[in-house]
Amino acid sequence: MASNISLKQLRVFTTITQHDTLTSASESLFLSKAAVSMALSELEKQIGHALFDRVNNRLILNQEGQKLLPLADELLNRAQSIDVLFDDDQTLSGQLHIGASDTIGNQVAPYLLSDFRNETEHKSQSLFISNSAQICQKLIDYELDIALIEGKTLHPELLSTQFSQDEMCIVCHPNHPFANQATTSVHELEESDWILREAGSGSREFFLRAIAPRIEHWHEAFQLNTTEALINSVSAGLGFGCLSKLSADPAIRDGRIAQVKVPLDMQRRFWLLVHKEKYQSPLLKAFIEFCHQWNR
Repeated sequence: MASNISLKQLRVFTTITQHDTLTSASESLFLSKAAVSMALSELEKQIGHALFDRVNNRLILNQEGQKLLPLADELLNRAQSIDVLFDDDQTLSGQLHIGASDTIGNQVAPYLLSDFRNETEHKSQSLFISNSAQICQKLIDYELDIALIEGKTLHPELLSTQFSQDEMCIVCHPNHPFANQATTSVHELEESDWILREAGSGSREFFLRAIAPRIEHWHEAFQLNTTEALINSVSAGLGFGCLSKLSADPAIRDGRIAQVKVPLDMQRRFWLLVHKEKYQSPLLKAFIEFCHQWNR
């Protein structure tokens, strides 16, 4: 029955889960579309189940496919470590796909990865930056090995541990009356206009959880999907912004925006996420350990 499953078939299977179509999977694998199609149908025949639902031109992973994915991922990772097992060279090998939400991806991950590379001499990592919601989805779909995000997620398939923290801040136009106040009380923010990030973003989630409930009337003047656009909109006088101090600092120093000092706890945590079912290769284990002991 399934004893003749090959690593090539499993590699084809996991690649299709990441690309949705045979055409883009075959391009990624440098194989012909016919070869990819044949490897998949042989695998499905040996298992005795279809692994994807065919919808229009796309292949959508079904329940049987979801059962196979963690095992296929583990076997491919373990096969990769066989190559290294008999090398005297004990360096870490393999590719690490890291996802990071906006603030971490832009302000923290470059320094973290630079230190990791210097310490381990492992140079093969990719970094995908998006909002927290999309990063979590890619982790669930096995498109990423690990995620570093700002908001806490309660997804049942993901394990999260705190690895660092961050301070948020409220910012305004440099000529705004609040710019020079030693402290601004929260009720002075009544009837205010806010420029917020899109749904699924960690800084939007922080604003809605920690600040919005304390203001009775506020208005969303603008919604943007990048931090740079948010800073520029505050600088253009379109409203207040709430973002990471790490992201805001350069613009505050340049005098493009100013910080509004409020008597609120503006700390938030950075979380490290992995899929519960994900096989933790020596490389992934080493990176997780590094994140937990790293100090920027």
